[in-house]
Amino acid sequence: MNRITKSNLKIDSSLYQFISETLLPSIGKVAEEDQQKFWDGFADIIAEFTPRNRQLLDKRDEFQHKIDQWHIENKGKFDFENHFDNYENFLREIDYLVEVPADYKKDFQITTQNVDQEIAQKAGPQLVITALNARFALNALNARWGSLYDALYGTNAIEQDSNNQTTGYDKQRGQKVIEWGREFLDRVIPLANGSHKDVTQYSIESGELTAQINGEPVALRSPEVYAGFRGDKNQPDAILILNNGLYFEIQIDPNSQIGKQDKAGVKDILMESALTTIIDFEDSTAAVDAEDKTLGYANWLGLNTGKLAVDIVKNGKKFTRQPNEDRYYTDVNGNEIRLHGRSLMFVRNVGPLMQNPAILDQNGDEVFEGIMDGVITAAAAIPGLDLKNPLRNSRTGSIYIVKPKLHGPDEVQFTCDLFSAIEDLLGLPQLTLKIGCMDEERRTSLNLDACIATGRDRIAFINTGFLDRTGDEIHTSMYAGAMLPKANLQTAPWKLAYENNNVDAGLAHGFQGRAQIGKGMWTKTEQMAQMLDKKIDQIKEGASTAWVPSPTAATLHATHYHEINVFEVQNKLVASGRRNTFKDLMTIPLANKVSWSKDEIQQELEDNCQSILGYVVRWVEQGIGCSKVPDIHDIDLMEDRATLRISSQLLANWLQHEVISEQQVIDSLKRMALKVDKQNAGDNAYRNMAPDFDKSMAFQCAKELILKGGEQPSGYTEPLLHKYRQEFKNKNA
Repeated sequence: MNRITKSNLKIDSSLYQFISETLLPSIGKVAEEDQQKFWDGFADIIAEFTPRNRQLLDKRDEFQHKIDQWHIENKGKFDFENHFDNYENFLREIDYLVEVPADYKKDFQITTQNVDQEIAQKAGPQLVITALNARFALNALNARWGSLYDALYGTNAIEQDSNNQTTGYDKQRGQKVIEWGREFLDRVIPLANGSHKDVTQYSIESGELTAQINGEPVALRSPEVYAGFRGDKNQPDAILILNNGLYFEIQIDPNSQIGKQDKAGVKDILMESALTTIIDFEDSTAAVDAEDKTLGYANWLGLNTGKLAVDIVKNGKKFTRQPNEDRYYTDVNGNEIRLHGRSLMFVRNVGPLMQNPAILDQNGDEVFEGIMDGVITAAAAIPGLDLKNPLRNSRTGSIYIVKPKLHGPDEVQFTCDLFSAIEDLLGLPQLTLKIGCMDEERRTSLNLDACIATGRDRIAFINTGFLDRTGDEIHTSMYAGAMLPKANLQTAPWKLAYENNNVDAGLAHGFQGRAQIGKGMWTKTEQMAQMLDKKIDQIKEGASTAWVPSPTAATLHATHYHEINVFEVQNKLVASGRRNTFKDLMTIPLANKVSWSKDEIQQELEDNCQSILGYVVRWVEQGIGCSKVPDIHDIDLMEDRATLRISSQLLANWLQHEVISEQQVIDSLKRMALKVDKQNAGDNAYRNMAPDFDKSMAFQCAKELILKGGEQPSGYTEPLLHKYRQEFKNKNA
């Protein structure tokens, strides 16, 4: 690896070249003097914050050691009903549980300023996509608007008729899509009389939307939802609707394939879908060295400049995918409306744990990746603030950085201080960098009010990352006893309390109108009918955003925000008062008595082994950090490091409490490796794990994640994944 020495830092030459020749010039730092100031300041930040980062990691280890010892000493004589106070007092004595800072009232309000409306005033779906794949990132950026008809037609959102034709346009299925669309319009923008199913024409009369039914004009029941049009008033090409703060567009073209089939000539309903997108350097990304990091940084910069483009060949045709431009309409007063054509972007940095060889500090140690991410992703976001950039990201001058895996308010304070130093380095106004705080570690959940207080002037987002949170729930209480099976963990008392507490805390501290309250991912990527049925519950629970796995899912999930007014739900929650969730949140999801049959234990073991192998083999040997992975029943699920953390920690816990044995784990891994090999038989880049398991790095990594799962810091999977991925890349360079 070639390195350039600058300001006592040793930087990989590829990363140095990108920063000095592309990134810094893009933010006006061309002169040698300006670039030297940047490197000097970068080195100062690394020198200042590296010792603090290490101290925080040491504090995590200290907490974990004390909690482990407490559970070991109290084994067999502890239950929540009779000894809850002892457990709570212990956690307070070691400062694992803390109070909101003394200078704040319990009902303090956040003071975050200059937050874009997509975060503060609007509610809608959120995408999370790896920074390493430019095509996927552009798809997500452009998922601000999505075709409802395509989403319905191309998924199981509408049941497939086995008798339908399988090639070309299926007119019968198209009719079902039209009917679904009309029913949607009847639900969210009903007519004063009659049904949208009977409309033969839409037009604009006297500044209002008018529908024709049996030759008679019919108005909307709530005319104010009509926002504008495009084309001719009498025969508009598009009608713009604003409902519950979210737009959609009724597109009309009687000459189109679907428009010919529709009595009013409607060809589609274009939904405002992914209001926000997280460009991810964390759980969905496999980035272990300078090559990977530079690719991600370059893509992030290109998204902010608006210059990122990818040539694509589809169905024999070549085209270029690039950021969408804004959309224009004429409003009810005849004035032009300009709507943002792209999703508002966050960037998710790496958490405090990992170090990366892309840069070595003055002592020759790898820098902490979260510090490196903070400086470089903030710099790369600056073009997205430029008022002269027609494809800019933020219109309020803010850069949104999601910080994952923070353990409590002291780590939030560390992040605030780091962001302040980065702002000084880059010449940005203080508080430009906003924090998206992932509520995905147990110490953060139990101290969420204190975390919000600490980040009160920067916080723009809290989100229940329930997948990672489940992994940390297991690891924190590894020695308390055997945990419930994976599926039961999601219905245990702590889970409901966790989801409710996140919403309640956000509302109690003034997030409404200032910041997002989010909920987690829908992982069943192909089960859109089920998603339409279930994911609306997250909105009913008061979330202003929730994660979806694809642009198509974002479009379908967007329909929920038209059916439920999230802000009305939040108002009712505020009026009814904050729920008392603390005891349930503290309740460890233990199996009071291990009474499962051998077959039930074996099934749980094999389910988790298959899931682990299916994900790890792609991470280690192909560098894929998030993908659709078939489960043991060959049903595709979205898997990332968070789902891996749950599976590996659960089996590590069951090993610890002798529910399963090491030999059972190894035997199950070998059986499941054969299944995973078969599931990937059509992938030319795939390398079989069986029968030579000793030579398969993926298999060995999966085995260690389970057998050494209890030893991993906070149960994280990154240290082992990085180790094996780096070895694989070096061996196959």
